[in-house]
Amino acid sequence: METIINVDDVSFSYGTQTEQALSHISLSVNKGDFIGIIGPSGAGKSTLAACLSGAVPHHYTGTFFGSVMVDGHDTCEASLTDVSQIVGSVLQDIDTQMVASVVEDEMLFGLENFGVPHDQIEQRVSETLETVGISDLRDREIATLSGGQKQKVAIAAILAMRPHVLVLDEPTAALDPASSTLVFETLREANRALGITIVVVEQKVALLSEYCNRVLVLNHGEIALQGEPHEVFAHTDELRAIGVDCPRVTRIFNSLEADGLVSGTPCLDVDEAERLISGIVDPAHAAIEAQTPTGSPHAPSLRPHAKDAEPVLTFDHVEFAYPNGGAAVHDLNLTLYPGELVGIVGQNGAGKTTLTKLLTGLLKPASGSVRVTG
Repeated sequence: METIINVDDVSFSYGTQTEQALSHISLSVNKGDFIGIIGPSGAGKSTLAACLSGAVPHHYTGTFFGSVMVDGHDTCEASLTDVSQIVGSVLQDIDTQMVASVVEDEMLFGLENFGVPHDQIEQRVSETLETVGISDLRDREIATLSGGQKQKVAIAAILAMRPHVLVLDEPTAALDPASSTLVFETLREANRALGITIVVVEQKVALLSEYCNRVLVLNHGEIALQGEPHEVFAHTDELRAIGVDCPRVTRIFNSLEADGLVSGTPCLDVDEAERLISGIVDPAHAAIEAQTPTGSPHAPSLRPHAKDAEPVLTFDHVEFAYPNGGAAVHDLNLTLYPGELVGIVGQNGAGKTTLTKLLTGLLKPASGSVRVTG
């Protein structure tokens, strides 16, 4: 297959630092590949992504050795503007990437600045917004969007440019599970339908194992493992030592293998795990085991506050809505007591960030009250 990215013995250290963020990295990516990059914090994942996009060495200065060739262009010799027409990148900090105040203007910025013919712009904007699933956000102010919605806008703005390569640095970090899957579905569509080569830095290994055709593991700036997902996640002990997780179903396989019940290639998704277990367990016995027993350890625990304890936080029929739309809250009632550890979950745009801003006093409710320690 034709190679579109070639990284040849690249080492890089930031500024005047002597410690190398990347050390002797060599990597080839074929056209149409969908590559996932994983590794512990500080492994060099974001630095490698910056090398592929040309941000290293044009934006981040330091000591650079080796070469990165993207679609026949040397990223050191070509200008960052020229590289950006080939490689689209989505940063981890989305707010620093936004240049406009309205979603439509964000979409138009790159298209107009790179001279896309005017008669193509409307179609590109509409099709890309629909593909990413945010057509309803077209006229929204970016400041009113949730973090996950901003992530989708950033991806849409880059996809509209029709890059040859798309490099993303943890694009689902601010997204709920359903939205994370939607992002990867969008990337798969761009990969298959548009032929865009995808390179994504990501911590959600289950998504990578499902969507990527190749996984790269970095550790201390070096490539520790690489290959097809089944090959990489078969090295569970090595991954654990590095500090990288495996998909949950792979951990199930590992437990069964430790008991001598299975061997061979680990499973990576629920369907594979189901077929594996069905081959081991008698169907009638499995049906009995599937029933939740009385006193299940997964039953919710009692709230830990002492009897008659005073609450530390109370939301009493709180209402709030942004002037231009956004993640509003309606008739919100919530009481928290000392010693509780509470998680807030919900889809992007559900109002999670709005709730925390009401809690800290950054926003004032339109009606109702928020009381903290009385």
